[in-house]
Amino acid sequence: MQTSASGSATHRNRLGAASSPYLLQHADNPVHWFEWGEEAFAAARSEDKPIFLSIGYSTCHWCHVMEHESFEDAEVARLLNDTFICIKVDREERPDIDNIYMAACQMMTGHGGWPLTIIMTPEKEPFMAGTYFPKESRSGRMGMLELLPRIKELWANDRDRIHQSAVSVTQALQNAQQPAGGEELTAENLLAARDQLQARFDAEHGGFGEQPKFPTPHQLLFLLRHWHRTGDAESLAMVEKTLEAMRLGGIYDHVGFGFHRYSTDRRWHVPHFEKMLYDQAMLTLAYTEAYLATGKDTYARTVEEIWTYVERDMTAPEGGFYSAEDADSEGEEGKFYMWTEAELRQVLTGKQAEFAIASMNVASEGNFRDEATGRMTGDNILYLAHSLPADKQERWEAARRKLLAHREGRIRPQRDDKILTDWNGLMISALARAGQALDQDHLIAAAEQAAGFLLAHMRDKQGRLLHRYRSGQAGILGHLDDYAFLTGGLLDLYEATFDASYLRTALELNGEMLERFWDDEHGGLFFTADDGEALLVRSKEIYDGAVPSGNSVAALNLIRLGRITSDPALEERATAIGRTFARQVSRAPTAFTQLLSAVAFGVGPSWEVVIAGKRGSDDAAAMLAALRGSYHPHKVVIFHPQGDGRAEIAQLAPFVAKQNSLDGKATAYVCRNYACKAPTTDVAEMLAALDEK
Repeated sequence: MQTSASGSATHRNRLGAASSPYLLQHADNPVHWFEWGEEAFAAARSEDKPIFLSIGYSTCHWCHVMEHESFEDAEVARLLNDTFICIKVDREERPDIDNIYMAACQMMTGHGGWPLTIIMTPEKEPFMAGTYFPKESRSGRMGMLELLPRIKELWANDRDRIHQSAVSVTQALQNAQQPAGGEELTAENLLAARDQLQARFDAEHGGFGEQPKFPTPHQLLFLLRHWHRTGDAESLAMVEKTLEAMRLGGIYDHVGFGFHRYSTDRRWHVPHFEKMLYDQAMLTLAYTEAYLATGKDTYARTVEEIWTYVERDMTAPEGGFYSAEDADSEGEEGKFYMWTEAELRQVLTGKQAEFAIASMNVASEGNFRDEATGRMTGDNILYLAHSLPADKQERWEAARRKLLAHREGRIRPQRDDKILTDWNGLMISALARAGQALDQDHLIAAAEQAAGFLLAHMRDKQGRLLHRYRSGQAGILGHLDDYAFLTGGLLDLYEATFDASYLRTALELNGEMLERFWDDEHGGLFFTADDGEALLVRSKEIYDGAVPSGNSVAALNLIRLGRITSDPALEERATAIGRTFARQVSRAPTAFTQLLSAVAFGVGPSWEVVIAGKRGSDDAAAMLAALRGSYHPHKVVIFHPQGDGRAEIAQLAPFVAKQNSLDGKATAYVCRNYACKAPTTDVAEMLAALDEK
């Protein structure tokens, strides 16, 4: 049914036919929404109206607020419908559109975020931008009832001013997509990033900067690798302080596991409660590498708990992983996750309740303040002040199970059940690497199941990757991130299983990525394919934000694939990506730490390790277990099976053909930049070769 501007229900608006959970949330709005497409732009041209573009996602708290305040309101809807052609976009389905208009918003206002509000011409050129607008003006923020009439007047009476603004912003966007380039990135850039991170490090609470605090796991991964490469103890200390503080804080769901999106305070106590698949994936990688680097069980336990959450609440029956869970339930942010003291005493009773209340910093008046009033609500966010010793961990586990069972009876936050190729690629990487590090085959099996689903269902008839799957239907041609992240996941699956088909498919996807996304003139990879929809600009992303950029992930993939296949042309592409964005990286290196992890691999030292042996034999298993249980992040590992299966890997990695087992024993060939040491059948000797600087 679409609802009239007066608020009477007649029939839904056009979004009722959408596949996106976010768009479907707006299907009963009295706003006459269009999906992004030619129908909307043709209507804007024929009716001579500007476009009101609203971009968000289904688990966005302030998107919900703006909908309830404005898009469900008959008065606001009437203004929107009379003056504009209104378009809704799910940023997770169409990151290509979001990238462009978020960049425009940041240029025009100095900040960005969601909901993203863009006013633009029928030619898609923006002339006004912002994020959340309340219905009525307050606290210095213009409201919709004031903003919309102003734009109507401008459109009617000052079109030249609008045109000049739109042209200026569009030109700036186009210029920004062609970075000037620079010299090859080097170890000096790595040191500069490390020093800037240290300058921003919060030594008291962990993390970087003040508040809000975001996990940004790629920064932690960069620091771990810097520590391993240089021996810089402070880099490891920053990582450990941050990981431990996050694990103790309210940003971690101590009852149901998994991490919330970010912390609104310095101490990691008060989260923004939504849960995103990409956070679970990237934090799994960070805790996995920290476990390998330190051997501390708490990091391994955190990895296992994140998977418990993802398996229980984010895994589709088909084998892929859902996108996110909302922060809100029953119209309140965090309601599903918080507890009153009385509730805890009701569920746990007796000494168990006293223990949980004391351990988890529960107060009778609550420890959570209402954002609007600043008053204590009686609700508590559960968090730890320090790690529990083993005996208290067992007591908490017994209490936690009871609390989880009780919480499952509450009204749950909405889950965004679309499956995205790029985010699933990150989760596949995380599970494949965690399964190796923790020697947990079920994690690797879950990664294989997800990869099998993507490769079977997320390709079109020509074999092209698709971006989104929901309700049995896949669609939207894949973007750079889809190719780069899934390729990385398949590479990690190859090293977890040594099934050469994963390596073959990774090479195929990487080749298609280079063919369709590479910029032959300026270097680097465009976000959209060469035959994708023509947008205002063809963007090229390098910023490593909550999710690392496709260019950064592709750079590391190219180095790894180059080392595995002995193809220096692939490594040169990785170097070219660095050169393309070198000036941006030099200005603010901490914004590009995923890319700098690729640079660190290239700078070295790094290794190629070939294990030649019988598949499934005890001696080969012992060598692989030793490799997987040690922290050597700058390496590739190839298994050269003796007997059946030799031909396939030798076709993909020809240099292994002559690297065979000695005297029928599993044999390691440890090579540094293609120069190999004498083969060895001794595990300790193999590891010693990897430890040479």
